[in-house]
Amino acid sequence: MVGDRTYFTHSSGSSLTSVAFTLSEGKKRAGLSAGSSIPKGDKPLLPLPEIREEAPFDRMRELDRMIRKLSPTVRQVSLAWSSGSRETAIVGSINPLCRLSSCSTRFSASVVVESGGALHSGRDVRAFSLPQEEFLRFNDLEDVAREAFRRALLLAEAKPCPAGVMPVVLAGAAGGTMIHEACGHSLEADIVIKDYSSFRDCLEKQVASPLVTLVDDPTLPGLYGSYPFDGEGTLSRRTVLIKDGVLKSFLTDLLSSRQGGFPVSGNGRRSSFRHPPVPRMSNTFIMNGDGDPEEIISGVERGLLVLKMGGGEVNPTSGDFVFHVTEGYLVSRGKRSYPVRNAMLTGNGPRVLMEIDAVGNDLHFDPGVCGKSGQQVPVTDGQPTIRIRQLVVGGSEA
Repeated sequence: MVGDRTYFTHSSGSSLTSVAFTLSEGKKRAGLSAGSSIPKGDKPLLPLPEIREEAPFDRMRELDRMIRKLSPTVRQVSLAWSSGSRETAIVGSINPLCRLSSCSTRFSASVVVESGGALHSGRDVRAFSLPQEEFLRFNDLEDVAREAFRRALLLAEAKPCPAGVMPVVLAGAAGGTMIHEACGHSLEADIVIKDYSSFRDCLEKQVASPLVTLVDDPTLPGLYGSYPFDGEGTLSRRTVLIKDGVLKSFLTDLLSSRQGGFPVSGNGRRSSFRHPPVPRMSNTFIMNGDGDPEEIISGVERGLLVLKMGGGEVNPTSGDFVFHVTEGYLVSRGKRSYPVRNAMLTGNGPRVLMEIDAVGNDLHFDPGVCGKSGQQVPVTDGQPTIRIRQLVVGGSEA
C-alpha cells in the first residue's frame, strides 16, 4: 500500500524463493526499490494442512434412504458435506507476524417433493468454524435433513400469499439475511468512499429505530464468520455499527481506513492469497431487545410472519431491495395462520431500519457465504424476532 493505492501480486509457491520473488515484483509495481538479491530456498514456509478425517458418507447414505421413505412425494434428496483446514501466515510492515491454523465444516440438505404436478424444494444448512469431530458433536445431521424435508412439504401445502402493504415480523430463525444484504454492505467503508452507500455522511446521525443496535463481531467462538485476525494481520474486534439507532462506525480494511479517515476495524478480508483484502462483514447481527416473540406477533392484526428468507437483489446506493421468502405464514388477529408461498418483500433498507417497532429477545444466528469483488467468504448473519411496521409484500393470491 503506497499512499491511497494498493499494489497486489501473488504466487502459488510457498518456498522462500517464491515468496521473496513475489514481494520483489510487488515493490516494482509500486515504483519502489526491489531491494537486495532474492534469497534462495525450496523448503515451504508453511506446512500443508492434513485432512485426517473422512466425510461421514455412510451416515449421509442412511439419511438419503430415510428421507425418501418418509413420503412417496419425495423426488430428490441432495446432501452436501465440506470440511477443511487452512494454515495462514501474514507478515506485514504494519502488523507483526500472524499465524493461524483454522478449520471449518459445513453440511446442507435439499429435498424436492411433488404435489399436484408441481415441484417444491426445502433446504437447511449448518456451518461453523469447527473441526469435523466437534461439528458432529454439536449438530445432528438428521435434524438438518428432516428440516429440509419439512420445508419442502410445507410449500406443497401452502396457499398463495396475499399482496399489499402490511406489518412483517421477521422471526429470529429468518437469520438476518435482510439486514446483511439491505444494510450491511452499505456499511462497508469502500462502498461508502466510492459514494455508493445510502449511509454516506450519516455518522452520528439517527439511521434506525432507537430499538436497533447492529454489531459486527468476528471474535465470537465457532461462528462461521469468525477469525482472530483479518487478511492483513489486523487483530479482530467487535465493532458497533449502529447503537440505539445512531450510526457509529463503518467496516474497514487498512486502505479504506486511510482513505476515509475511519478507525481500523479489522475487516480486511480475502478469500485466499490470490485476492487483495477488501472490507467485509464477519458475524453481523442485531442485538437482543426485551420483547417476547409471541407478544410481538400478537400485536399484528393482519400481516406476514417470515421464518426463512431466500435470495434477492439489493441496490447498495439507494438501499432498495427485493427478497424472496422461503417459509412464511399469514398472521391474522395476532395469531399465526396458514403457510404461504411465492411471497416477496420489497422495500428500502434505511427506511426499514426506521420502521422497526419491536425487537425480541431470541437472537438466532444463520451461516452463509457472502460474495463481493469476485471473492466468497464465510459469514454469519443474526437477529432476534423483529417487527417492521409496514412493508410491501408481493404475492400470487388473486
